[in-house]
Amino acid sequence: MPDLQPASERLSRQLDFVAEADRLKGVLRHTRLTHPARRENSAEHSWHIALMALVLGEHAPPGTDISKVIAMLVLHDLVEVDAGDLSVHAGAAAQARQHAAELAAAERIFALLPSDQAGQMRGLWDEFEERTTPEARFARALDRLQPMLADVMAGGAAWRDQGVRADQVLTKVELIEDGSATLGSFARYLIERAVRDGILAPAATER
Repeated sequence: MPDLQPASERLSRQLDFVAEADRLKGVLRHTRLTHPARRENSAEHSWHIALMALVLGEHAPPGTDISKVIAMLVLHDLVEVDAGDLSVHAGAAAQARQHAAELAAAERIFALLPSDQAGQMRGLWDEFEERTTPEARFARALDRLQPMLADVMAGGAAWRDQGVRADQVLTKVELIEDGSATLGSFARYLIERAVRDGILAPAATER
């Protein structure tokens, strides 16, 4: 990073963190876009779900602090700067490796900040991961719903790339329902429609 002198040490650390976060724009996800036709990057994903929280906040449980939800969603994928993106449909062993990589990344990346901000932002990241508050559960619901919406808009391209079936996508809906009954119901409808439209393979038992 360019020399930031005569910036204060605090400002320098804040700007180091901001510069590191910029690398998220180069992390490609499995989600495919149609306009333009390419893979989504993790920074775009984070922006989109933060916007979804702002627009869909009325579907969160009463009393949910939407500003806190948005902060979680902006922060939650920063660890992918080091750990990369892993498909939500990956197996248990791959998920365990990803979790370990993300914990190590959180230690490194949030430590770039001044200690007070590091503690605050790392706390939000941990809260998102632990999913014990209404804010974290709603944030996680949006994080699961957004790729489904993108997959439908892209005509099921990412589902086909990974050989994903409807039963595999349905296993992710419970987490959406845990954060918002309304959005969970919509996710089930979205999957049913995707199967009916031929862009998502039906469950193995339906073949």
